[in-house]
Amino acid sequence: MFSIRVLLHKLLILLQVTLSVAVGKTMMILFPDTTKRYILKLGEKSRMNQNPKFSYENWGPTFFSFQYLLFVLKVKWRRLEDKAYEGHPAPNTPVVALNGEIRQLSSFMRDNRPLILNFGSCTCPSFMLKFDEFNKLVKDFSSVADFLIIYIEEAHAVDGWAFKNNVVIKNHRSLEDRKTAAQFLQQKNPLCPVVLDTMENLSSSQYAALPERLYILQAGNVIYKGGVGPWNYHPQEIRTVLEKLK
Repeated sequence: MFSIRVLLHKLLILLQVTLSVAVGKTMMILFPDTTKRYILKLGEKSRMNQNPKFSYENWGPTFFSFQYLLFVLKVKWRRLEDKAYEGHPAPNTPVVALNGEIRQLSSFMRDNRPLILNFGSCTCPSFMLKFDEFNKLVKDFSSVADFLIIYIEEAHAVDGWAFKNNVVIKNHRSLEDRKTAAQFLQQKNPLCPVVLDTMENLSSSQYAALPERLYILQAGNVIYKGGVGPWNYHPQEIRTVLEKLK
């Protein structure tokens, strides 16, 4: 019964996304200026318009493409596996350290200190644009909280829903691919540990983290669940919560 319900839910999502993409593509053809203004308005929410690497032509025209459809479907289907809810126990999923050691998320929790989880990948522009802001959080609150970056599958892999002028990384076919991709992130000098999601994408799935997302865990529970990126990925909300916990 459960599998049938999930299958029906996935089918409904498929119909909704397909219809949305068809309407969006039609609008892009018939009313290009109106559609461009709509997409740029979305970009404002993630500060995409402030990213010096990307002009609208690098990313806007990719909306409502076939690769866009496939990615949105994956994200929405993955959310059906969400098991992380505020006020409830945090999923204790496995992650892989860069040295290959497999650890459970609970092993990063210390006493009653908050643990901030930052999910993302290098091909996700909003994640990278706000990385310095996240690093500032680590610097300002490392005395009272712990931080962990979980490198997940690519948001805009060159062989997927790709943006022009973006970092060139293919979809990960192995854990070694994911580790190699995470090396690009090391160039940003993260001030906290970086670990990898498993190739089964267990953390990304159970935390509904694709394409990027922020969480705060404390005493084994989820006390803050950030919005889904890119439009609702806001590191400043973490600052607000941590200031109250000081």
